[in-house]
Amino acid sequence: MEIWQAVVLGLVQGLTEFLPVSSSGHLSFFQNVLGVSTQNAQLVSITFHLGTLVAVCIVFFKDILSLFKKPYKNLGYLVLASVPAAIFGVIASLTELDYWFYDWEWAAVLLAVCFTLTAAVLFVTETLAKKRKRFLPLSFKTVIPMGLAQAIAIFPGISRSGSTICAGTLAGGKSEDVAKFSFLMSVPVILGGFLLELVKGIADGSIKADFAAGGAEYGWAVALGFIVSAVSGLFAIKIMLKAIQKTNYKWFSLYLILLAVVCIVLKCVGIF
Repeated sequence: MEIWQAVVLGLVQGLTEFLPVSSSGHLSFFQNVLGVSTQNAQLVSITFHLGTLVAVCIVFFKDILSLFKKPYKNLGYLVLASVPAAIFGVIASLTELDYWFYDWEWAAVLLAVCFTLTAAVLFVTETLAKKRKRFLPLSFKTVIPMGLAQAIAIFPGISRSGSTICAGTLAGGKSEDVAKFSFLMSVPVILGGFLLELVKGIADGSIKADFAAGGAEYGWAVALGFIVSAVSGLFAIKIMLKAIQKTNYKWFSLYLILLAVVCIVLKCVGIF
């Protein structure tokens, strides 16, 4: 991975992490199209995700601190919502599920399917949410569906933020409330994913092999991608918060459908 590729991937990660378009799906797409060579595609992905975690901590610093104040209700909700993703994340890592999206011959088709599913969920949520007049406060009824949705979003192309926000909204929650909680949900899942892939990469020697092959340039590339993802992530949060206020997801749906078509076209012409 060259430095310019890391900048592009970091920018893509930062801009798409908090928009309902799947940052992991976009990273998989661009890594394949740009021909980014690395044994640790998933580790690179989760490292750039770690950059956007910095953006979350900056924007929602007070909300994160409030989790540790009595009566700890929201902290309990956060732990509960993180359990499904933690279980599924470990299974996915041990079975090398990421292979199918980063190195498999038909990765483009899988991404196209997942992008289309995300687009459909966003469209249905916007349609139903605009007809609802009563909303529920954050509770088990909204948190549990959000946790299950986050587990499913382990697949690149299935948006984590989009899935969790849609799940909470469809369960009756207010868009602004479930969005803020969705952003907080990213903290444990990103940290956990990073540590899991880090331990795995050290244990099997793949991280050492990557740095041995890429040298200092590879290390600088990863570090720069991390910084770019953090800065661009701040910008993306602002955009998403405005979109959520109006429950306006149709343009994201249209974008994902077009991206799914692009995946298939690139597959047909042999680029992906």
